[in-house]
Amino acid sequence: MNHSRREFLKKSTLISAGLATAPLAVKSLNVDLVQNALPYWRGFNLLDFFSPEMEKGRKNPPEFLTWMADWGFNFVRIPISYPSYLNFDRSKPILASDVMNFDEGKIEQIDQLVNLAHKNGLHVSLNLHRAPGFCINAGFIEPYNLWKDQEALDAFCAHWEMWSKRYKNINSDKLSFDLVNEPFMREDPNDQHSPGGPVPVEDYYRVAKAALNTIKSISPERLVIANGNGGGGIAVPELADLDLGQSCRGYHPMSISHHKASWVYKEPDLLPDPIWPGEFNGRYHGREMIEQYYAPWVELLQKGVGVHCGECGAYNKTPHAVFLRWFEDVLDFLNEKRIGFGIWEFSGAFGILNSGRTDVDYEDWYGQKLDRKYLNLLMKYA
Repeated sequence: MNHSRREFLKKSTLISAGLATAPLAVKSLNVDLVQNALPYWRGFNLLDFFSPEMEKGRKNPPEFLTWMADWGFNFVRIPISYPSYLNFDRSKPILASDVMNFDEGKIEQIDQLVNLAHKNGLHVSLNLHRAPGFCINAGFIEPYNLWKDQEALDAFCAHWEMWSKRYKNINSDKLSFDLVNEPFMREDPNDQHSPGGPVPVEDYYRVAKAALNTIKSISPERLVIANGNGGGGIAVPELADLDLGQSCRGYHPMSISHHKASWVYKEPDLLPDPIWPGEFNGRYHGREMIEQYYAPWVELLQKGVGVHCGECGAYNKTPHAVFLRWFEDVLDFLNEKRIGFGIWEFSGAFGILNSGRTDVDYEDWYGQKLDRKYLNLLMKYA
């Protein structure tokens, strides 16, 4: 990443010098000179270890990864709930004394998915979706707060130390680390409905730097990514001096991406169906809204910080035609900036397989229900 950033700055300087002496007609050309320091990864999140109980994960059989590769995708993100690979009494809330009880047998199951992805030529982004002391989807009791407690930070770094040592010999072209999913600060960190907002930047910086230093001390060349603040959507220029890429989200506006999602809205069934493009809730919803939303992320690119969209897509209650029109605008904008994407799940309510949408004519694909229109859209950018 440091090397990439140096090359970016060098090239930018040379280009600027050239433009300064160029004819006015050349300087007036609308040319996007920004390059993304991260690869153009496109693919899916795999939720095999998303549940704190490993056996309850949404397992993806081997053929799913083969299909991804055959369809032209090159990336999988694996969000992991850290209790899924620990050995402790699951009838009780996890204790501080439990968080280092690594279960080798469970970790080997994660190894198997990583190896399978690599056999299919897919880059793997390993993410702690629930980390010691924090998860955006609270609803459990953590023994401490990642953003405030040193003991939690020590445990967080210890987990990344374990993963770094385990995968030390895997090239960064094949494996990157995604530190912690969607940082957020709640008044009650154990209640997912508790009000809150972005993590104070000084706390996020301290946590990210400590974990980064832990990883780099073992694997100096490892690509490491930090999620946007405030639940993933807020770019963090304050982290730009660290050797980190940043991960945005493709969920804007949430009135489309999370339409009638029960974990977001208290009375989801009362919501009117969204419109795209057009007037909705007193505002015009269209391509300009997307461009405005991602402007801070483009500024990161201009600073030489690599950007990837780690999660995106829409819940199955969004009218399909509206979803496809909106998402094509999102993907087209990301593609213009060479920002890759990870759809939130391959098979399931956000996926291209078995989404449970009621307004889709599914194609039978080896016994799976394939949303061919959605796949065709994604393959335009794969």
